[in-house]
Amino acid sequence: MMNKKQCVAMLLAGGQGSRLAPLTNKMAKPAVPFGSKYRIIDFSLSNCVNSGIDTVGVLTQYQPLQLNDYLGRGQSWDLNLTFGGLHILPPYQAKKGGDWFKGTANAIYQNLNFIEAYDPEYVLILSGDHIYKMDYSIMLEEHIKNKADCTIAVIDVPKEEASRFGIMNTGDGGRIIEFEEKPEHPKSTQASMGVYIFSTDKLKKYLRADEKDVASENDFGKNVIPAMLKDGCRMFAYLYRGYWRDVGTLGSFWSANMDTLGDLPPLYLNDPGWRIYYHHQVSSPQYLGRKATVINSVVGEGCDIEGTVKNSVIFSNVMVKEGAVIKDSIVMNGSVIEKNTNIDYSIIDNDVDIRSGVKIGGPKKTGKLTVIAGGIKVCKDKKIPAGDIVEKDVK
Repeated sequence: MMNKKQCVAMLLAGGQGSRLAPLTNKMAKPAVPFGSKYRIIDFSLSNCVNSGIDTVGVLTQYQPLQLNDYLGRGQSWDLNLTFGGLHILPPYQAKKGGDWFKGTANAIYQNLNFIEAYDPEYVLILSGDHIYKMDYSIMLEEHIKNKADCTIAVIDVPKEEASRFGIMNTGDGGRIIEFEEKPEHPKSTQASMGVYIFSTDKLKKYLRADEKDVASENDFGKNVIPAMLKDGCRMFAYLYRGYWRDVGTLGSFWSANMDTLGDLPPLYLNDPGWRIYYHHQVSSPQYLGRKATVINSVVGEGCDIEGTVKNSVIFSNVMVKEGAVIKDSIVMNGSVIEKNTNIDYSIIDNDVDIRSGVKIGGPKKTGKLTVIAGGIKVCKDKKIPAGDIVEKDVK
């Protein structure tokens, strides 16, 4: 018999990400590009690799084509192994029927056979749509030390924001005594990060019980965790003190990208001690023309910059022509920004063609983020106000 794995990771990557539309119109949320050369899913995958977890099941569902193509066989993350490695796990038709994943718990339940193939002592459950750098091996050590049935990663959030999260109320030694899903009057500020470590036997027991409950929503936060607490299982909170952001909205996606900028960025992507792995596609070097001005910005490979870029994240193979000014914005792969355009506090999706003289958005102080969907053409001398979302060509 092959060697068993100590811990297997299950990465939930099938979400539609409707609040991130139009960036998610044609791809799953974890596949959305981030930080000039990465995808959102790269952070969870890189955390696994850097934490010594080499067996990862990626559960896909909504618009999986780009995500599946990007992941391949896991070579870019050193996860193309003979025993273990990266495996894409879509919903499938079984002998007794099949269905789309009905919830986070049901998604794992449908793939218990994958977990059992490696006979792990522990299972790490992750979401593929968070931006953070976390050493899961430290959390696993705490789980083992506490003889826990389940350990839940939490992050301290401001009191005024706590009602947006699942909140863990803890007692001595960090043991969870109560879980409140988005409470109106939260008793603590320890918010669940959607990162769980389960002892495998307990996970299988409660997933099977949950599947039999016809009234269940088949969700970890709403059903499985409350059931375990009710039964007195040993459940502990693991407090994470690093950077973490749920990029669930266009505003939070913009903010996370901006967190990569500055002399001491909150999200440092060039840390040699914690590499962010990604699927690299060969491109030409960046070119900055004589009249180009680039201030406090990230510029991806293959870009041709002749205009002005300030406090912005420019992805790969973007052209910014002379006289164009881009401020406080994100411009994604393959877009063309023609002469004398002005882009302010905006997100420009992949392959957008913005013609000469166009004005998009308004100053950041307006608080109104403008978004142009992928593949759009914005013709000459148009004005697109702050806060608009454009999903078709503007003639």
